[in-house]
Amino acid sequence: MEDKEKINKGQFSEELGSLTENHVVPSAPKVDLNNLIKRVKDEEKKSKRQNLVISAAALSAVAVFGVILTL
Repeated sequence: MEDKEKINKGQFSEELGSLTENHVVPSAPKVDLNNLIKRVKDEEKKSKRQNLVISAAALSAVAVFGVILTL
């Protein structure tokens, strides 16, 4: 019975050792703060531009509808 326990413990420790060797956690890549700030500013510009286009389309639709009603 003791022999089986020794064998199982040995196999377990070997498996544990191989698991820790094979599962190395890769280090996270470094993030450049300047790139993140630039990306946020670009997103804001795109958002403002999109809002301007939508507003212009809505105003022109209201203007066209107003012109049609006056005829």
